[in-house]
Amino acid sequence: MVAETYRKKIYRIIFGTDTPAGQYFDIALIYLILLSVVAIILDSIESVNSEYGLWLFRLEWLFTVLFSVEYLMRIYSSPKPLHYIFSFYGIVDLLSIVPTYLALFVPGASYWLVVRLLRVLRVFRVLKLVRYLSEANILLRAMYAARRKVLVFFTVVLVLSVIFGSLMFLVEGPEHGFTSIPRSIYWTIVTITTVGYGDITPQTVIGQIIATMAMLTGYSIIAIPTGIFTAEIAREMNVESNTRRCNVCERIGHHREAEFCYHCGVTLPASAV
Repeated sequence: MVAETYRKKIYRIIFGTDTPAGQYFDIALIYLILLSVVAIILDSIESVNSEYGLWLFRLEWLFTVLFSVEYLMRIYSSPKPLHYIFSFYGIVDLLSIVPTYLALFVPGASYWLVVRLLRVLRVFRVLKLVRYLSEANILLRAMYAARRKVLVFFTVVLVLSVIFGSLMFLVEGPEHGFTSIPRSIYWTIVTITTVGYGDITPQTVIGQIIATMAMLTGYSIIAIPTGIFTAEIAREMNVESNTRRCNVCERIGHHREAEFCYHCGVTLPASAV
């Protein structure tokens, strides 16, 4: 009974945001995440690493131990530990600590590049911030809801890129830099997205006409994904203002009188009204 009560207290602090202790925990964790990411960035600077590398190494292990304890406490206090472990945030939490431990098993100076690559993965800690930003969660849900529309949009863009690329390969040819259809498609995508590197340019009149059509097409379609995401974000914000969200799985859509989450079964926070 005592252990169960202690487990519930930890759960309210770690997963809950409706208590002062939970809010303080979230704020402290955000600062730790930001400091750890700053340490990683500084460690990548050669001059800083040569002078403060040892201190940054010790600081990294301090952050790793703290985040490891947090990860284990989340598993311990979660009503459904496996659900948390295999959730998006659970995987991000694991990715934020595993590289430091993996680096211990990569001995030898010849493997230092591998170690550096593993250490870069610690930047995944910044994704942990998403859990504490409701606006970011709204954005993620809007992106997920718009995935089919965006997929159709990119399919259309890809088809147009293949058509324009094939035409440019036929008209310009290898002598003007369009050495293959894939390279011509690359030029088309650069042109449609208005990036314009200038590494390949059409030289013939017909090629320039096709390039003009590709540019106009790019300006015509570039605003489409923005409109899709804007509509989905507006819909999610409207839903957010009229429904309640679970603090554990972040699912929304619960009735105001609901006491438990429809998805994971935990107790919902008190309704604002």
